[in-house]
Amino acid sequence: MLIIVSMSGRNFALIAGPSSINFARSMAKQMECEVVDVEFKEFPDGENYFRIVSDVRGKNVLIVQSLYPPVDQHLIQLLFLSKKVTELGGFVYAICPYLGYSRQHREYLSGEVVSLKVVSHLMASAGVRRLLTVDIHNVEGLGLFTFPAFSVSAIPVIAEYVQRNEDLSDAIIVSPDFGSSTRVENFSKLVNRPYYVFEKERDKVTGEVKVKALQLDLEGKDAYIVDDMISSGGTVVKAARALKSFGVKRIVAVCVHPVLAAGAVEKMFEAGVNKIIASNTIENKYGIVDVSSTVVNYLMLLG
Repeated sequence: MLIIVSMSGRNFALIAGPSSINFARSMAKQMECEVVDVEFKEFPDGENYFRIVSDVRGKNVLIVQSLYPPVDQHLIQLLFLSKKVTELGGFVYAICPYLGYSRQHREYLSGEVVSLKVVSHLMASAGVRRLLTVDIHNVEGLGLFTFPAFSVSAIPVIAEYVQRNEDLSDAIIVSPDFGSSTRVENFSKLVNRPYYVFEKERDKVTGEVKVKALQLDLEGKDAYIVDDMISSGGTVVKAARALKSFGVKRIVAVCVHPVLAAGAVEKMFEAGVNKIIASNTIENKYGIVDVSSTVVNYLMLLG
């Protein structure tokens, strides 16, 4: 789909990549814009075909494409679209609600590939001139891009949803590690509830995660574990088991990006998690909080 929109006096066009159809539709509705089709099909061998039907010459083209699993397929789709838009005379903004490969933004061990640096190079080579993502795993990663790259926070919108739809009268907000402590502190202020930070240790070679916790008096309380993403669910599982040992009554896992690799949901529920609340940066049944307004509002500021 191609959406033509005039915003803040600028000539914008919006293309919904295959991974973010609903996110883009929500953006289009807020922008009150016209929807035009772009031809797309996937061949039996997995290769992709695109044909951009509308004229994009001279337009600022927003390509909305989240890079969640299958990450490589969604990345190549973004690159295909960007390259063709550039050839047709458009100026490309990559709107990646979830930015895959953002966890490897530095070389932790000698010889490691810095995945995000490679993604940055590929985007630039394909014609991307601006990047906007939501809650990048580490803001340091934005420095790897050779063109302007921005990350906006969906935490205020998610906090508003939780406050409106959940009973927080006896709740504590939990950070599964120090890396998420700032995010969780902001969340706790928005919902006006206390928070606690677990100490997490991850083995850089094996990837094994250990969670340390002080003895807490949480008998009968509800706990909301807040993080930027849930992938394997390992960190949430360990935090949930600790919380259960402290007598927590109900556990809700809250995240921006519900990556949810195979088996993650089952493991979390088995560990005592009762519910998962996430945003729609990744389109699955747990991505119920629409945070597209955060992206739209930031684009208006850029405009």
